[in-house]
Amino acid sequence: MNVLENRGGGQIYRLAEKLFPICRSITGDGVRKTLAILAEYIEEYETEYKLKTYQVPSGTKVFDWVVPKEWRIREAWIEYETGERIIDFKDNNLHVVGYSTPIDKWVSLEELKDHVWTEPGQPDVIPYVTSYYKENYGFCMSETQKKSLQPGRYHMYIDSELFDGSLTYGEMILPGKSKEEIFVSTYICHPSMANNECSGPALSAELIRFVSSMKNRKYTYRFIFIPETIGAITYLSKNLDYMKKHVIAGFNLSCVGDERDYSMVESRYADTLADRVLQNVLEHCNQYTRYSFLKRGSDERQYNAPGVELPVVCFCRSKFSEYPEYHTSADNMDFITPDGLQGSYEVMTQVLTALEYNSHYKTTVLCEPQLGKRGLYSNVSKKGINGKEVDALLDFMAYADGRNDLIEISDRIGVSVKDLIPIIEILKEINLIEDIETRGISCNENNNKGKENKNGSV
Repeated sequence: MNVLENRGGGQIYRLAEKLFPICRSITGDGVRKTLAILAEYIEEYETEYKLKTYQVPSGTKVFDWVVPKEWRIREAWIEYETGERIIDFKDNNLHVVGYSTPIDKWVSLEELKDHVWTEPGQPDVIPYVTSYYKENYGFCMSETQKKSLQPGRYHMYIDSELFDGSLTYGEMILPGKSKEEIFVSTYICHPSMANNECSGPALSAELIRFVSSMKNRKYTYRFIFIPETIGAITYLSKNLDYMKKHVIAGFNLSCVGDERDYSMVESRYADTLADRVLQNVLEHCNQYTRYSFLKRGSDERQYNAPGVELPVVCFCRSKFSEYPEYHTSADNMDFITPDGLQGSYEVMTQVLTALEYNSHYKTTVLCEPQLGKRGLYSNVSKKGINGKEVDALLDFMAYADGRNDLIEISDRIGVSVKDLIPIIEILKEINLIEDIETRGISCNENNNKGKENKNGSV
């Protein structure tokens, strides 16, 4: 398989940097501008397939929810009676509560404070606050700034509107040999926060380039860019039946740009192919934390809901809601780094590559193979096999009996899938192993009929 050379976290970081200033919400021009930037980035490399955008009108019923009105904001600020501007939406789009209704009103300091949100435990940050489904308005500032306000009169001004518009999302499908799909989801609904917004879409865009470079890819890949929660619900309402038949593993990407430990949030029962492959890759990385589904918080909630039950896990570095910068102005472009994004890129490209190679393999000879006559001992430099690689090769073949897929063999022998792939290529080239049925029932057909196999299929 010929895959794109590692483009580096620096390129992903620069894309996130372009996305960072945009004021996004669950609907609106910010979402559409974000999708346009992502489409342009992808199309610099991928020319055959395009990132498609879809509009779902306000008022559309999507399962138990309704697509809300579209929100547009043009200007917002608070001024003191002297004319001094206390905060301005133009300086930081976190200063306004998301989905605020219009206001133009003079108030006392006490009344102003009723409409100001802060984070008292972190007195120097601006919190991120929204009111999507109940009409309200408000402002956000640091607790330190709030405490510095003097008695007097203040002018609250928000130039915004709620109207019948649409919810916008993006989708890109890259066909493979099989209609079975790998699903990657990320969200585009937060304003200027770097880790908990821009890192996910930027990484996903680069993963699209990576998948596009795969020659003869086995699986079809479905990438979506959606508003969190309502976007996932809307997307599922239109695509669930097909996805339940075809998605074999899925990944929700969120908060993937910092340099702290990796994290994964399991699927509801932690028993899917997505759980297995992500855990396998993370076991061979630096420190990581595995959270149960009880610690869910992003769109893995929707994908694992009863009746939906897609095989989806969530991948992060610092998990949402678990790091102090989360949902504050401290989640800025200084918090994420090219190295942090590079690490996440390497994890996810290893995950996707592992899925492409994942199969049930079976040896073609009885007993231990004679490696010397095939040059695997005497021509070590030619084959690139050192002592540890010979051990890994023999251990791999010991479990290549058709019962175990590649991920299970990797788990059993303690060798990463990344290191087993070159061995598989060599063994296939010299006809010492063969692929058997990847998903479904393999050599123990009589014992396994009607049971769930290791990748979650029946």
